Amino acid sequence: MLEQAAHENFPVAPFFLPRAWRTDLMAVYGFARLVDDIGDGDLAPGGGDAVLLGLDRAQYDDRPALLDALEADLHRVFGDRAPGPGHPLLRRLGPTVRRCALTPEPFLDLIEANRQDQRVSRYGTYDDLAAYCELSANPVGRLVLAITGTASPERLRHSDAVCTALQIVEHVQDVAEDLGRDRIYLPAEDMKRFAVNEADLAAPSGGASVRALIAYEAERARELLNEGAPLVGSVHGRLKLLLAGFVAGGRAALQAVAAADYDVLPGPPKPTKLSLLREVGATLRREG
Repeated sequence: MLEQAAHENFPVAPFFLPRAWRTDLMAVYGFARLVDDIGDGDLAPGGGDAVLLGLDRAQYDDRPALLDALEADLHRVFGDRAPGPGHPLLRRLGPTVRRCALTPEPFLDLIEANRQDQRVSRYGTYDDLAAYCELSANPVGRLVLAITGTASPERLRHSDAVCTALQIVEHVQDVAEDLGRDRIYLPAEDMKRFAVNEADLAAPSGGASVRALIAYEAERARELLNEGAPLVGSVHGRLKLLLAGFVAGGRAALQAVAAADYDVLPGPPKPTKLSLLREVGATLRREG
């Protein structure tokens, strides 16, 4: 599961970070991936994770039960009673929680986002989608700041903007994949504005109206990245490079979407490593 970190738009815990930070970031990432894999039905077959969470093996695909069991195991991470958490990824999270004095709320928000994915498959307005991103994306940035000891009200505000932007970028890239899961993260009000219906999103490639809609959502993400980018200039050293990488990863992904003429339906446009490195440099020059 943790090796999936290498396939994000920018690595979660790159080699240049201090070892302690990398250990803590990967512990948090492992938890986040486990939550998402439960919510998306992507757990390894066989029911092993269900057993580790205290459920019957036959409940391997009962997503609400798995999320409830994960929340119970998370509370054991923050408790002081024996036995501790049952799942190895949550046992791995324990030292990070104690070392960094983390609170349960960001982790609970990530679980709640995946519960919402079981109930909600369409979003009427951008405000509805932004509220979802507050649960599904913003906690990750807040945890990064907590782990690195750099949280402040202004940095949290900028981090939230960056994380919401990155979530929207992912939604823009993954329209076809999300539709395959019967989920649409493009606000219905925007689809109506651009005269796009669900059948249009199921086509092999996007027509002019779909591409105009994707361009609109991409620009929204770009503006949010710009709003949050001062976060990069507010920190120093290797953390500056890490945060620049996150912002640059979003910008490079948006460049890939634009290079595909905003036709994301054949598959998610991905940035090249060279384009990502160039954007990291550009972000550091602008924000550093």
